Amino acid sequence: MIKNYKIKNLIISYYHSLHFFSICVILKLNNMDIFITIFSLIVLLFSVIIHELAHGSVAYSLGDPTAKYDGRLTLNPLKHLDPFGSIILPLLLFAGGSPMLIGWAKPVPINPHNFKDQKWGTLKVAIAGPSSNMAVALFFGLLLRAVPLDFFAMAPGMFLIFSFTVWINIILAIFNLLPIPPLDGSWILLRFLPDRFEKTKIFLHQYGLFILIFFIFFGGLSGLGALAHFLYNIMVGASFSLF
Repeated sequence: MIKNYKIKNLIISYYHSLHFFSICVILKLNNMDIFITIFSLIVLLFSVIIHELAHGSVAYSLGDPTAKYDGRLTLNPLKHLDPFGSIILPLLLFAGGSPMLIGWAKPVPINPHNFKDQKWGTLKVAIAGPSSNMAVALFFGLLLRAVPLDFFAMAPGMFLIFSFTVWINIILAIFNLLPIPPLDGSWILLRFLPDRFEKTKIFLHQYGLFILIFFIFFGGLSGLGALAHFLYNIMVGASFSLF
């Protein structure tokens, strides 16, 4: 997505990595304990924040201070919440008994023209978000493996905290790597598409959001769930099965 800002009478285009999140293949809300649902929403919120913070931090390291000037290089959730996408939509889905939660955080503004690495800068920023989620998942997955089973037997709540953090961050990483605009994976795809596919690039930019919605509501996420289960079992082991 491109957002325009007027600075000193110049119009500069700022590319946003619009971040969508989904745990629709996980949470059967009508069958879940309310505490687990609320906790999952909290984990989801902060995982999204880490994702967006990673985008802004990498952009800043590449010479673009836009996110910093916008006050987005922070873990403060109030700086990242999108009123509709982060609050209203998930609550409506929850209240309606939907088996899924979808939404988005406020996109972190970046200006690729400021990047010191003009060739790969945009790609590095795009990869940063999913990579941060996989890093979080791996960290908590290793904790699950390292902590004795007796501990989780005495404190099952800690098992839920660790395992849901792993699962949700895996889902976020996989979902955002889909090569469909405006997800991060689309920036990776478009970076490597040859110039002869210019019409394809234009088509994806124009209709990417519609393709994504169709993908979500017509069964595309089932494949993501299978991949997420595979990665989850690799990270934490079959003995820590969550579902």
